[in-house]
Amino acid sequence: MRTHQGRPGLPRPGIAFGGDYNPEQWSRETWEQDARLMREAGVDLVAVNVFGWAEIEPAPGVHRFDDLDTVLDILHAHGVAVNLGTGTSTPPPWLTTAHPEILPVTREGVTVSPGGRQAWCPSSPVVREHAMRLVETVADRYADHPALAMWHVSNELGCHNALCYCDESARDFRRWLAERYGTVDALNEAWGTSFWSQRYGSFDEVLPPRHVESPENPTQMLDFRRFSSDTLLDWYDAEAAILRERSTAPVTTNFMVAAHIDTQDYWDWADHMDVVANDHYLDHRLPDPWGELAFTADATRGLAGGRPWMLMEAAAGAVNWQPRNIAKRPGELERMVLSHVARGADAVCFFQWRASRAGAERFHSALLPHAGTDSAQWRSTVRLGGMLDALDEVTGSVLRADVALLFDWQAWWAADRPGHPTGDVRYLDEVHAMHAALRRAGVAVDVVRPGDDLEGYRLVVVPTLYLVTDAAAAEVDRFVADGGTALVTYFSGIVDEHDHVRLGGYPGAFRDVLGARSDEFFPLQAGETVSLDDGRRASVWTERLEARGAEVRARFADGPVAGSPALTRHRYGGGAAWYVAARLDDAGRQDLVTEVLADADVPPVLPGAGGDVDVLRRTADDASYVFVVNGSDEPFVAQVKGTELLTGHDATEHHVAPGDVAVVREHPQDSRPTSEEDA
Repeated sequence: MRTHQGRPGLPRPGIAFGGDYNPEQWSRETWEQDARLMREAGVDLVAVNVFGWAEIEPAPGVHRFDDLDTVLDILHAHGVAVNLGTGTSTPPPWLTTAHPEILPVTREGVTVSPGGRQAWCPSSPVVREHAMRLVETVADRYADHPALAMWHVSNELGCHNALCYCDESARDFRRWLAERYGTVDALNEAWGTSFWSQRYGSFDEVLPPRHVESPENPTQMLDFRRFSSDTLLDWYDAEAAILRERSTAPVTTNFMVAAHIDTQDYWDWADHMDVVANDHYLDHRLPDPWGELAFTADATRGLAGGRPWMLMEAAAGAVNWQPRNIAKRPGELERMVLSHVARGADAVCFFQWRASRAGAERFHSALLPHAGTDSAQWRSTVRLGGMLDALDEVTGSVLRADVALLFDWQAWWAADRPGHPTGDVRYLDEVHAMHAALRRAGVAVDVVRPGDDLEGYRLVVVPTLYLVTDAAAAEVDRFVADGGTALVTYFSGIVDEHDHVRLGGYPGAFRDVLGARSDEFFPLQAGETVSLDDGRRASVWTERLEARGAEVRARFADGPVAGSPALTRHRYGGGAAWYVAARLDDAGRQDLVTEVLADADVPPVLPGAGGDVDVLRRTADDASYVFVVNGSDEPFVAQVKGTELLTGHDATEHHVAPGDVAVVREHPQDSRPTSEEDA
């Protein structure tokens, strides 16, 4: 895994607890009450001025800071630190009225109106000039304020305006392409423009991939995604440079590592952050929202290079933006929080502190709900603050995993484009499914970028990595040759970074290490399933596979490629590489993962861990901490030689009731069983 060196890190010792605070929505009389209640709940870090532009600059060049001054002074007096927003996330009405050209344009050519949030084009020099001037003003005023703990650049960059197709974006896209390719001939080669008479004579002829009535050029679409991610990162860097010139406080922005957001390549962003921070909300539209939470938390830790990170936003109860906004049942808030902390979060913050009376998010939950302090939510907030205080000593400890799962935003962009053998292969489906199977097997998983150093892992899982560079494929090859075990799933290694098919047979970049070659895909109809001769079942995908040095572990028993290998294992150098040429059902996938983990000699974190019981270990120099998050209907007894239960209900037997959580401090020498008898 990549490691980050020299970053300032989180701004305080102990687990930070807090959330977004929007005092501009409330009267001054409420501010003192809020600060007192924050201390009662154990809140010690709040984000302020995230959407403050219209408040602190009500007219061009006219600034009004008296309210923000007062709020920061009150918070500081009550011992609450501030994650200070630059205020640039949404321009005020005076700016969009004076300069409507800053508004973003959709792919269909529709100009987005103000009235929501983030109604600005990331390539607009006009909005950038105004925004950076505001950042300078805010930084000059508050760089030395004693309440300042860290800087919050903009907010959820790209949540609503990641892709803009206006003329300004077109000019910026051409500039980006010229820098990337150097010559228009190189662009033509990368984009394969000999197809459909698309060859360009100059960069001036290139447009963003606006609406067309036929399939688009896939590499043009991929490069536009790369450009758009880079443009927003450049915006972040511009704000961060201003702040770092004036302040030593750490600088960050909130990522959106989640199933419904794919517009930023956060692997490219991570090294630009002093603290990696993520916003995450349980998504009840998904078949397994708790599994998606576990994956995103592991991915955020991967972005942080294994170091502690910050949960910048979560929901204390329900959100307001899903078709059915499900409130948290008793115990679920603690389960959610401990799932993040177990995976490396050293700060837990929420949107928001006090529930809004007006506006689009008035029915979004908050730490302090509409009902006030006489409410179950408030009592839950106070309990949560006490639980996090009890875990302060955990901060700075890290999670170490034996298993790495390769995940890539650019592969996601490319794999989910139309024009593929089947539209039923969705990249994130297989990523989530493999991660869930590993989690249910009771092992810890690092989510890493393809091409990162894999040394130190025992098993590397490569789910549906459709797009892969030569360098990333070579790292998997080296890892296996040096004695590691790899598991690669269908539709991996197919194209290079330009989305050009790797010739010579599938799975392209991984043919040699897998010792297998496919010459044709045979996707299945909706609802169609096939059997393997080992009893497993599969759907969505099959292919005609030939073992070329690999051992055949299972064959298709029926379906369009009956008799063809479906599962292979190849001895390669000192290691072994497995390939599964179908989308197995949940039971078959779980069996396969169990088999491969045994082959790689990867034990569970604790005996009995797995299924719906998450068990993870964070390690420090002088202690380690076992987290048990019991999402099952049965009690779980943690077989750990701990000396003290930091949180939980039974300090003697480490008995974790259904739906409950526990954290146990271990002696360093007791952090892993030394033999089966010890286990």
